[in-house]
Amino acid sequence: MTLQILGAGCPKCKTLEAKTAEAAARLNLQAEIVKITDFDEIMNMGVMMTPALAIDGEVKSTGKVLTADQIISIIQEAISN
Repeated sequence: MTLQILGAGCPKCKTLEAKTAEAAARLNLQAEIVKITDFDEIMNMGVMMTPALAIDGEVKSTGKVLTADQIISIIQEAISN
């Protein structure tokens, strides 16, 4: 599983990255966390507001910093689908 953080590296993007790492650790999930900072790539994924979270290339959240609990729910939903 690849967890992607989309954004320019602003404080909110860094917080989302940290919360995503925390969520993966709490789930004992072997996941790769990838930062996507290229605006062309971000736009190609349909993201207009950052930070954004994508799982395996599918955007799950845009424009807000999620809590670790919210990210855990999103990951669990992605695993069950």
